[in-house]
Amino acid sequence: MKRLLFVAAAVVFISGQSLAQVINSNHGKRFEQLERMLRDPSVYRTASGAPGHEYWQQKADYVIEAELDDTNQRLTGSEKITYYNNSPDPLQYLWISLDENVRQPDNPVYKWEESAIRSRMTYDQMVALNGHDNDWGFHITEVKDAKGADMTYTINQTMMRIDLPSPLKPGDKMTFGIKWWYNTTPRDVSGARGGYEYFPEDGNYLYTITGWYPRMAVYSDFQGWNNKQFTGRGEFALTFGDFDVKMTVPNDHIVGSTGVLQNPNAVLTAEQRKRWEQAKKSEVEPVEIVTLEEAKAAEKGKPTGKKTWNFKAENVRDFAWTSSRKFVWDAMAVDIEGRSENPMAMSYYAKEAYGIYARYSTKAVAHTLKTYSKYTIPYPYPVAISVEASNGMEYPMICFNYGRTLPDGTYPESTKWGAIGVIIHEVGHNFFPMIVNSDERQWTWMDEGLNTFMQYLTEQEFDENYPSRRGPAHKIAPYMGLPKDQLEPIMTNSENIIGFGNNAYAKAATGLNILRETIMGRELFDFAFKEYAKRWAFKHPTPDDLFRTLEDASAVDLDWFIRGWYFTIDHTDISIDNVQWYKLDTKNPAVEFPRMKAEATEADYDIRKDKNKEEGMTYYAEKDKGLQDFYYSYDEFKVTEEAKTAYQRFSASLSDEERAMLGSNKNFYQIDFSNQGGLVMPIIIEWTYADGTTEIEKIPAYIWRKNEDKVTKAFMKDKEVVQIRIDPKRETADTNEDNNYFPRVNKPSRFEMFRGGGGGARGQATGSNPMQRANGGN
Repeated sequence: MKRLLFVAAAVVFISGQSLAQVINSNHGKRFEQLERMLRDPSVYRTASGAPGHEYWQQKADYVIEAELDDTNQRLTGSEKITYYNNSPDPLQYLWISLDENVRQPDNPVYKWEESAIRSRMTYDQMVALNGHDNDWGFHITEVKDAKGADMTYTINQTMMRIDLPSPLKPGDKMTFGIKWWYNTTPRDVSGARGGYEYFPEDGNYLYTITGWYPRMAVYSDFQGWNNKQFTGRGEFALTFGDFDVKMTVPNDHIVGSTGVLQNPNAVLTAEQRKRWEQAKKSEVEPVEIVTLEEAKAAEKGKPTGKKTWNFKAENVRDFAWTSSRKFVWDAMAVDIEGRSENPMAMSYYAKEAYGIYARYSTKAVAHTLKTYSKYTIPYPYPVAISVEASNGMEYPMICFNYGRTLPDGTYPESTKWGAIGVIIHEVGHNFFPMIVNSDERQWTWMDEGLNTFMQYLTEQEFDENYPSRRGPAHKIAPYMGLPKDQLEPIMTNSENIIGFGNNAYAKAATGLNILRETIMGRELFDFAFKEYAKRWAFKHPTPDDLFRTLEDASAVDLDWFIRGWYFTIDHTDISIDNVQWYKLDTKNPAVEFPRMKAEATEADYDIRKDKNKEEGMTYYAEKDKGLQDFYYSYDEFKVTEEAKTAYQRFSASLSDEERAMLGSNKNFYQIDFSNQGGLVMPIIIEWTYADGTTEIEKIPAYIWRKNEDKVTKAFMKDKEVVQIRIDPKRETADTNEDNNYFPRVNKPSRFEMFRGGGGGARGQATGSNPMQRANGGN
């Protein structure tokens, strides 16, 4: 650090620096308000982020009957849909989602994705280069109105338009029916969310029935019909309604489903019904309703007939179910604050997952409901189900997760933590987007990002040492520091995102964590986030509604953060460029003159004199001491009476406070910062003092508002500073921590030693992950 002097008028000097910054500012409008980027408020959505006084949304009720053919893996179904037009608009036609059609052989999705030849490929991978010729996708066999008359319809890939003979007027409703069938797909080949898994060891199937019925598309005030095609990535925008569903399956299958079982006497044994009643009273340990022994026995048997399971669900946006004879089923009650009746946490899993799921799954479900309810709204549905189906996907009240043990029943810790994490994540989706019903087809981050943020909080409350992959700011820094052509803003449509997991999940979640921990503080953030959940539960929010609610409920201006974090690809990289150290000139000659003399002597140092003395050279003045005294008697740093008198006059003119300041021996530091990454953030400074103590000081992000590239800030400290570091707790996702120190700190990189001719990985970084290699393998 450079040590300089300044006088009592230094305040003028500092103010002059600020004035220069204003004059020379580089103002890129990162602090301008967001209004011009958001939709205009309306009677449907207010400027505060709340639903307007004329907010509306459509409703669709379903009565469905379906039969699962376990021999041919085919599902056949029929449905009656009652559609309520609560909009102010007459509707000429209706749009229906046929998401299963994304698997049809001629769907363009097979051609618009890139493909490449690998050094090793399976037969299925090679055949997939030209798509497939399987008979996958919906076969619509009938579309009729309530009177049984055929309706005109057109299918365009994953969307079906039903043309109405006369417009459906505002406030009216209509009922129509659809019949269909489709071949369920092997999930390991098709990559589908729903389908089946075959277990060759015992010859049985495990079905996950999702996206299985023609579903009403959303018609909204902000978009009209959401008839954007389903491509397999951008998920679902769906309409709330009530469901009455009957599934006919082999009579030895166990079915788990959205909703509440209506006919337990017809499908469960007396002993299983007794266990169910026990489970409703157990809040500590799950009760096995179908035991492991029963599941193993069922695997060896053959069905002798069929059973029909009837489930009903109210005010849900979708409906999914699972069926297999392999299932163990356990359940426990969950005490949720604000609920008069406890919801049930449940799990369905085959013996292959028993070692993990029997121990952790239902307890993780219960913990998730409790934690999410604490931060949002009390979980409103009667059940929440985790199904081990070797994939992860979410639906109202039911989700499908992974978590198999090894063949001997053991498992590595990584599999355990991974299973718990995916259970928390998928169960958490009940809140986002199943209840707070954002449009996943447009904004993946609104459900995945918010849910991943909540997953992080829930994991840490499950176990404070939980190895969370996403949430802390520093974990997203390597992604944000990638080249610009590998990045896109969070506010990017689902199909167009390159780094899907990092962008829609991790970065979006990290932004909320930074708001909570660093920008807003926990109290303000938690109140605002809960308010968003309360306002938009069972409604259709947009990003504008979220952003506006966070500000409205907290009185914190977040436009600068939202603009930078969600709308740009800027990253955080704040650098300490220079530090100047100042001490106050006391004007006291008894103090200042000796110091000035020592500094002058140091400044005039000449190495030649030292070397001459080493060689024994004698100076002329040393030979004649009298002559030396005559010529060199003047001392410019001598404390004279005149200097003492001048100081006394100066001291007498000062106030008590000013006099105390002169004698305080304060340290003043002026720091030059630069914004290398473009993203404005608070400057969080850790001061390390000469006595070994530390102090953290936070400068709000608004310091950048007049110059977004460079700022200067002065500080007064009681103690001498030996080290300055910014973002010491790594809470702003700074992508380059090397320039966070002054003086700079050298950190060692690692390299490998290998023996010549050995089998080591010569010349390669230790990390196999490209992100690790880019960061020294850490």
